[in-house]
Amino acid sequence: MTTPPRLAPLLDQFDFARERLVGRMAGPVMDSGDGTDTKVDAMTDEEYLWEPVPDCWSVRRRVDGPGPRATLLAGTGDWGRDAASYPHPWPPPFTTIAWRLSHLSEMLTLRADHTAGTHTLTRDDHPVAGDTAAALTAFAAGAEAWRKALLNADDTALDTTGYCTYPHGSDPEEPFLDIIWWVNQELLHHGAEIALLRDLYRARHR
Repeated sequence: MTTPPRLAPLLDQFDFARERLVGRMAGPVMDSGDGTDTKVDAMTDEEYLWEPVPDCWSVRRRVDGPGPRATLLAGTGDWGRDAASYPHPWPPPFTTIAWRLSHLSEMLTLRADHTAGTHTLTRDDHPVAGDTAAALTAFAAGAEAWRKALLNADDTALDTTGYCTYPHGSDPEEPFLDIIWWVNQELLHHGAEIALLRDLYRARHR
């Protein structure tokens, strides 16, 4: 199917942001932003779980229970991600790389399913990764699933309100094109946060 002209630049933006973030986390090089490669060390498990301030939200072994101000561990498997029912704690807890990457992976996977899949997946179905390798694999799978779902969208789908039925956002009330834009900004801003946390981790003993 031919990609609708309105979708093409958003796909390009998504691809660039995804590839840059993966390079920033996995190395050995990343795009510096001007097309040149910058050397970067692969993220370690210690860094993935690093809590730079007290009372962070993160991913935790389920047997250890939720972290400070969290009331539950979202997801499935031996690990879960700190979460709370509404109303959320205020001010918002500071979140680790692990938390932010898990959030991105879950969002991409569930939105893909609620766009071009079974329309049934919930947060309780999404595995939470307890180490860097598993987290990178989950992110890659979620990003690929979301991109594949986008390739099935024609111009009519882009204008359809509720084309994505993802239950944890405004998707049922928004045209699909607006949801695609929103997912891109989620990837861009959480990717930037992860990059900054990597910089802080590297510089913490200087």
